[in-house]
Amino acid sequence: MGKRIEFKGKKVLVLGLAKSGFAAAELLHSLGADVVVNDSSPEKGNAEAQALRSKGILVICGGHPENILDRGFDTIVKNPGIPYHNPVLQQAKQKGIPVWTEIELSYLVSEAPIIAITGSNGKTTTTTLLYHILNIGGKKPLIAGNIGTVACTVAQNAIPDEVIAMEVSSFQLAGTENFRPKIAVWTNLYDAHLDYHGTSEEYALAKSKVTSNQTEEDFFIYNADQPEMKPYIERSAARKIPFSLRGKQSEGISADDEMIYWQGEPFVKRSIIKLLGHHNLENILAATASAILMNCDKETIENVLSSFTGVRHRMQFVKELRGRTFYNDSKATNTLATKSALSSFQSPVVLIAGGLDRGHSFEELRPYMGRVKAVLALGETADRLVEFAASCGVQHSVKVGTMKEAVEEAFAISQEGDQILLSPACASWDQYPNFEERGDAFIEAVMQL
Repeated sequence: MGKRIEFKGKKVLVLGLAKSGFAAAELLHSLGADVVVNDSSPEKGNAEAQALRSKGILVICGGHPENILDRGFDTIVKNPGIPYHNPVLQQAKQKGIPVWTEIELSYLVSEAPIIAITGSNGKTTTTTLLYHILNIGGKKPLIAGNIGTVACTVAQNAIPDEVIAMEVSSFQLAGTENFRPKIAVWTNLYDAHLDYHGTSEEYALAKSKVTSNQTEEDFFIYNADQPEMKPYIERSAARKIPFSLRGKQSEGISADDEMIYWQGEPFVKRSIIKLLGHHNLENILAATASAILMNCDKETIENVLSSFTGVRHRMQFVKELRGRTFYNDSKATNTLATKSALSSFQSPVVLIAGGLDRGHSFEELRPYMGRVKAVLALGETADRLVEFAASCGVQHSVKVGTMKEAVEEAFAISQEGDQILLSPACASWDQYPNFEERGDAFIEAVMQL
């Protein structure tokens, strides 16, 4: 286990538990580090704290003591969600103590090469699609990171002939120092998480750390259609593989209306692709380029592209029933995501939308409402959505109380050839704990038709 075991005898503070902190503490302890865990949650009922104590690890719960760094730590491994203005982290900065996230540990212990995928949008779809191609291609992939499986848990057991497809967020990348994937993928850059990073520049710098330690022996796949990424791309020392949707390009991977091209040569026809959406075509190019660099054959890539219908709750094909096609895009929690979904269709769309009212405007959707024949509006934003749809000339826009009502009404007013799309443009928390449960309610309602 491990290409670099540097932790024996080192004093490490794990700040914050949850899945990543628990996994990091276990791993560091197994590597011989002197581990202290500090979690802000109460002592009572903290099963993770009790499990770590049973291994002989010191766990301090209920807050972050001001003097905790007096113990002389060599390194801090923090939960990605803990902001850097946390007083302990501010003290660590003053003392020059490195602050990592557990994906730094995953790199330090992994014997398998890492393909790291980041971006404001599309990370999960790209990672999942790539995993499927690698798996069918016999490349022994593992999947890890922000997608739900703690990276260092996967990495510590990885062997050299496997490969880790790792989704990495800006929160995770901000806490890296040596992290160097064999292939880095940066899907796109839009302002996000500014409450955490502070500025657009800090957010972009965190994202760019996916390639900052790469050398000419590594590959960097990036979105060539976004000029705002150019300053960060130019700093990378890796071999650069651009992707573009602006027609055939002589370098990297590109696409026009008919074909995907690799290094300027026709590679696969777009007509075989099952996954809808302009934004998803970016994800397809990034995943396909990664697979080519991993020596997956063309036939394997074609087979997966012709069968992959998306990640659950992200433009997920659900069912075709009596000529109507149902798509679950519950992950669309803002107008940008719903705009991308609507742009995927030319045939008439019956749109199910609405949710938590944060006061956001729906105006960004207006250019795409011409392809919407009806809107079924849910949740706190229902009245505003009905009014907006009417102002766009949508003939049928009504407020409904439940997802079941929305699906039944959508089916009743639709015709053969119509697309019935759940793409809420709002968060779910007014009616559902998360977008996953909202999407599951949609799927269940469709299956009951």
